[in-house]
Amino acid sequence: MTFYIADSAVFIMGNCSVDSSLLITVPSVADELKSRDSLLRFDLAKEGGLRVEWPEPEMIKEVRKKAEQTRDSEELSKTDLEILAKALEHREAAILLTDDYAVQNVAVQLGIKVEPIAQKKIKDILIWQKQCIGCKKTFEKGDECPICGSPLKKKRKKRLKGKSYQES
Repeated sequence: MTFYIADSAVFIMGNCSVDSSLLITVPSVADELKSRDSLLRFDLAKEGGLRVEWPEPEMIKEVRKKAEQTRDSEELSKTDLEILAKALEHREAAILLTDDYAVQNVAVQLGIKVEPIAQKKIKDILIWQKQCIGCKKTFEKGDECPICGSPLKKKRKKRLKGKSYQES
């Protein structure tokens, strides 16, 4: 049986046709729901069998490690990390439902299947780096250039085309 790990977008967008009894999410997703409609969709899904579960701490550590490798860690919220960890727990029998490109990028590199809600699916796997807007030197992380003091801007370091992504 396939389960679907639901990111906030499932309840915000409201166009998910998956049976609620097959949905799993994490408690922090509810904290991201602000509109009355999204909260109503969340409550209705819970009544229909949505499972709300805490992710395993070991899975969160594994997700953080991968997000550091891809340099997506600055883009991921606490909820993003938890939803990825929950999807990792169920990797063999689950599909992660999310529109967040950073979440998708980390997910496919962890071997998690992904389906978007309203956006297009990512096409390539990306590895990021930081580049100084002044001297153009590149760095693995940081906000300020240690050489000239200018701000660092996120820049694609590596793109792994389609095949690696498609297999996930």
